[in-house]
Amino acid sequence: MNASPEFVLHLADNALILGQRNAEWCGHGPILEEDLALANNSLDLIGQARLLYQHVAQLRNDGSTEDTLAYFRDQQDFLNFTLLELPHTTALAPSARAQRDYAVTITRNCLFSAYMLQVWEQLQHHADAQLAAIAAKSLKEVRYHFQHAADWLVRFGDGTDESHARAQAAVHFLMPYTQEFWSEWPVSQAIFGDVNALRTAWHDLVQQVLTEAGLQLPAEAGYITQGHLGVHSEHMSYLLAEMQSLARQHPGATW
Repeated sequence: MNASPEFVLHLADNALILGQRNAEWCGHGPILEEDLALANNSLDLIGQARLLYQHVAQLRNDGSTEDTLAYFRDQQDFLNFTLLELPHTTALAPSARAQRDYAVTITRNCLFSAYMLQVWEQLQHHADAQLAAIAAKSLKEVRYHFQHAADWLVRFGDGTDESHARAQAAVHFLMPYTQEFWSEWPVSQAIFGDVNALRTAWHDLVQQVLTEAGLQLPAEAGYITQGHLGVHSEHMSYLLAEMQSLARQHPGATW
């Protein structure tokens, strides 16, 4: 049985948008090793997105391709979590994207990769053989993504007063956005059924990292974002404008 094209598109959009965000550190990493680490992380995510978009195109059978799905859809057509489109800062003015805070990047990667560990673990056994194969490949990559982010989050939390404060601020800022992981979305519920087990496993993993880092886990409260339904923050349009501009300027080009 094939998976829902909408759900596979959601997975692809998540990977593409976070890959684009992490790629913004290329040439700007705090140290050379981290510059390369985030570049590799982005390549993994964009590679996952390509495989998933190709599968969506096959499922839809409507003439779409990985390129049209990535570069020629508008903001409201993307189904990624809002968490992944946010700039690398706790200051949400769009111009603040130049004022990157590595603690925000690391915290987001930790929270999301902890979630995707649970998702890929389940999907590698899905009846859709192609999705299961993508999940098995992606699971190996996301294990590294999580370990990298968790190690750095512990280093920040257990480091200087400033690194601890920045890490804690990032956790407090980003945690409310993780509520969207557990939204009552029929498309996702059809895949996972009751998400309570998934949520418990994610919470325990995140709590373990934060405890080791000496950081506090804030309550998941407040407005629940709806990026997975196409309702995005103001930052999404800026991200897409940068990512899609070349393809849209030369729509008939081949690369």
